[in-house]
Amino acid sequence: RWIKFEENVEDGGERWSAPHVPALPLHSLFQLRTCLQKGTVLLDLNAASFKEIIDKALSGQPREAELQPALRERLTALLLLQPQHQSTKSLLQLLTELGLSPCRGRRHGCPTRHPSTASSPRLAQPQHPEYPAATSLSFQLRNPFKKKVPPGTEAAHVAVGEVEFLEKPFTAFIRLRHGVSLGSLAEVALPSRFLFILLGPPKVKAYHEVGRAMATLLTDELFQRVARQAEHREDLIAGIEAFLDELIVLPPGKWDPSARIPPPSCLPSPRRRTAVDLPDQQPHGNGDKAAGGDRASPGNLCSGEELERTGRLFGGLLRDIRRKAPWYGSDFSDALHPQCLSAVLYIYLVTVTNAITFGGMLGDATTNMQGVLESFLGTAFAGFIFCLFSGQPLTILSSTGPVLVFERLLFSFSQDHSLDYLEFRLWIGLWVAFFGMVLVATEASHLVRYFTRFTEEGFCALISLIFIYDSLKKMLSLAEAFPINWQYRLDNVTSYSCTCNLRRLFNPNLTCLTTPHLPPLPSMQSTPTTQVRLSRTQCLDRGGHLLGTSCQYVPDVTLISFLLFGGTFLSCIALKRFRSSRYFPAGVRKLVSDFAVILAILTSCTVDAVLGLETPKLLVPSELKPTNPSRGWIVYPFGANPWWVCLVSAVPAVLVTILIFMDQQITAVILNRREYKLQKGAGFHLDLLCVSLLMVITSVTGLPWYVSATVISLAHVESLRKESATSAPGEHPEFLGIREQRLTGLAIFILMGASVFMAPVLKHIPMPVLYGVFLHMGVAALNSIQLMDRVRLLLMPAKHQPDLVYLRHVPLRRVHLFTVIQLLCLALLWVLKSTMAAIIFPVMV
Repeated sequence: RWIKFEENVEDGGERWSAPHVPALPLHSLFQLRTCLQKGTVLLDLNAASFKEIIDKALSGQPREAELQPALRERLTALLLLQPQHQSTKSLLQLLTELGLSPCRGRRHGCPTRHPSTASSPRLAQPQHPEYPAATSLSFQLRNPFKKKVPPGTEAAHVAVGEVEFLEKPFTAFIRLRHGVSLGSLAEVALPSRFLFILLGPPKVKAYHEVGRAMATLLTDELFQRVARQAEHREDLIAGIEAFLDELIVLPPGKWDPSARIPPPSCLPSPRRRTAVDLPDQQPHGNGDKAAGGDRASPGNLCSGEELERTGRLFGGLLRDIRRKAPWYGSDFSDALHPQCLSAVLYIYLVTVTNAITFGGMLGDATTNMQGVLESFLGTAFAGFIFCLFSGQPLTILSSTGPVLVFERLLFSFSQDHSLDYLEFRLWIGLWVAFFGMVLVATEASHLVRYFTRFTEEGFCALISLIFIYDSLKKMLSLAEAFPINWQYRLDNVTSYSCTCNLRRLFNPNLTCLTTPHLPPLPSMQSTPTTQVRLSRTQCLDRGGHLLGTSCQYVPDVTLISFLLFGGTFLSCIALKRFRSSRYFPAGVRKLVSDFAVILAILTSCTVDAVLGLETPKLLVPSELKPTNPSRGWIVYPFGANPWWVCLVSAVPAVLVTILIFMDQQITAVILNRREYKLQKGAGFHLDLLCVSLLMVITSVTGLPWYVSATVISLAHVESLRKESATSAPGEHPEFLGIREQRLTGLAIFILMGASVFMAPVLKHIPMPVLYGVFLHMGVAALNSIQLMDRVRLLLMPAKHQPDLVYLRHVPLRRVHLFTVIQLLCLALLWVLKSTMAAIIFPVMV
């Protein structure tokens, strides 16, 4: 049988072989061409049953090849025999048959079964000439193979074989005017459109190979077009000639003809095959076009009319609104899929971790003028509003590293010059919103069309490296909070002790032994004074201090934290790749892959709970009040600073505007790549408007500023990938695009707002597990850009380099030069980000 690739019944007759690319003898194609030239060809035949088709095929023979009536009757009876199909059985069915089959142990006792579409079919008991057997139809309905067949498929039947009573071959190629159900002739219930019959006297393997050649031709998309549109025999011959023109011949001494060629990961499209120039013959021009076969260029933006200037104030914004408005209803209905639940849980946990991380760093930088609670509320509010009204709701808003650097510098400047930080920040935010509105009105987003692969990859790589660096830095800091006792020696265990010294404050005889997680040692139990056992916390609360060699000993926490961190990261990768595994049915693999990150988090949390060690946990604020008691929820524009501050604020606001514009639009460009096959269009002007208006609200309420988070948004998009539900055996599922909708983003930020009330549940999630998810996101985003492929090329000898399309068209030294310059610019950006010069970071981008 063939759908896209050939499958054969194995010699044992109990299972189908692995799908493989059909390897045809060249001579079989020549013989097939001869059969079509000399045999019966019936195009657009009107027939309602298989018997009617056979009768018309036998009566439509040329006069010189007409069969005798007796031979016609025998041939009709032969062709109308009911075929028996090779069923695809589950493991449970095979085990059941092994225990119950009466044919067990007898090689020839059970009938041999072959498919009706395979060459040399075995025919069994007679069937009614007009109506198929009821058992066959029930078999067709029960056959799980139906799931592999795409909707709208029609069947073609190839029947070839040797018969003793024929002296010369009988050949017929039949195309029905309309698809007709031919009962049990097909393995599954499908309408049939084509039939090819070749019967003749015994001849070694010739008919079998001709039948394989015809079946292979009928699975070729270009020949299918010819066969459907052919009006004469000559059109079919021309289709075979076109097929022969594309044929690639393998020399017989250089490969094993019995070897099965596995299906490739991707196939050339028919449009590419019909192009005038073959891929290898294209002029050595722009490498971006050539690279499309490997990994779509980030520069290949869906930039139709979305980024063209209208020449009118707010013209681009109005066009964005008109483009997105018809899709607004489907933005909610398209989210009704289990995959969206997985995306919500995954991105929610990532966003919570990000809000806590940046909220903590903001609190340290601004003496808690903005802390974890402000970060939570701001993320929930800004993200919800953006997902509700933006042009690209797949974008996730978050605090970013460059914004954090600016906040730190702004707070230091305010302290040095005795200015009120929140009021100064309010005026900067208002100016940024004004400048943003000007950019929207003047359609400045059209400049996005000039962002190249160079810029996008550099920016995406930088943000990805920040995620990787921060996750590793947070883990290494655990070794300081929970130090490893490097001086511990098992032989000296009797000398380790820790006492609570309260003598200066209370009774000089009051001491306490605290040896966490270790039993009291005999040498420590006999003291001349009365001892009261206090815990470490009780001792410190009473003003005491700890003395002894084991006071800083925290057993196993750092080690298990690193194990949870690495285990979560590796589990995410392994479960994501499970979709392409060989184990379990496709539905199970897809479900596991969709919920990969959630399963990894649940597994790691279970391990942590079973071990019961005091690993650092996710701590969420449980009260709705400002982190710093000295501030309120509304920032007033006048009163604390001189009047001229509102004018001077325009200067730093220009830098923030550049930062917001670049960060927002580069992320939008990356999310709207052609490779994601987005159908609902982008909204660059509308997105920038939403971010600008949110700047006003977050500045007035003293909440952090928000902009598109590149890595989290990429993770959100990747978690919503759609693939074809049906794929032929051997064919990889086809990527259909992204599940574009607003509901996942809205649900994520609603959960963010509700996190304050979910603190008792969230406190059981270890932070190392979430840092492992951060590392996975950074690595996944880094691997999604072509830069990493080219970095690997720097380390590979030429003979081991993969066959990338751009290497066929661009000299290798040119590729290396491009990569080195990109890496140098990336290093410069990293150095800038890490110094006080980070204020000019957006200008350098």
